[in-house]
Amino acid sequence: DPSRECTGVVTAIVPTMEIIRRTIELGANLIVVHEPTFYSSPDYPGWRADFPNEVYEEKRRLLDEHGIAVWRDHDHMHANVPDSIFTGVIRRLGWTEYQKPAPGGAEFSFYFEIPAMTTEEMCAFLKERLNLNGLRYIARPGAMLRKVAIVGHLCPNAFGTDYEDESGYLHEYGTEVIRLMEEGGVEAIIPGEVIDWTTISYVRDAVQQGRNKAVFHVGHFNWEEPGMEYMAEWLPKLLDDRLPVTFVPAGDNFSFV
Repeated sequence: DPSRECTGVVTAIVPTMEIIRRTIELGANLIVVHEPTFYSSPDYPGWRADFPNEVYEEKRRLLDEHGIAVWRDHDHMHANVPDSIFTGVIRRLGWTEYQKPAPGGAEFSFYFEIPAMTTEEMCAFLKERLNLNGLRYIARPGAMLRKVAIVGHLCPNAFGTDYEDESGYLHEYGTEVIRLMEEGGVEAIIPGEVIDWTTISYVRDAVQQGRNKAVFHVGHFNWEEPGMEYMAEWLPKLLDDRLPVTFVPAGDNFSFV
């Protein structure tokens, strides 16, 4: 209801059930999120399948009962210069002073020359800074890593630009990340989504050849959530500090055994 008085704002990576409940406890009625609410990429404000969805119905009912609006901003935040999400990520990692121009290769990438860390130190660092329950990685034990890139989603047609040119060369995002590691000398990547058969297989083969290459997969929501924490810092200024703005973390999706 656009005429309803706003009582407070919550920023979150995605409006989970727990985040909605926390919003109610805070007395807020607007949740600003980055990722889809109702389980589809277009993120329609309803359920668009030919079968009933009880999970959707219960979530929608909770929002409606408490007059909570959800507003999603995905593309604008990534289109900002600098990227609004990854400004928050870089700040959370404490890598702002280590950022350098990307050495060619992947378009969507943030490159850093950090104080050298071993594989094990990088795992512990990422788990602590991103509040992870666990971490998947490929790397040589004890490898020293200094040149690191945050890169985009490593899945087919990730950015809608895959094609084969007239010379027969395949242009896809995963290949450009491999270029970043081959020609740019990047030693470790921290990607969004991953599949096993492109860049991930390249890193595994490189490691099995004894090369100093690594991938640390923290998970999509964990990867971007600090951007919504950062939003809670700058959003109050747009509102002239008239409303409370609270960041509520979703926490790691996964448990590990």
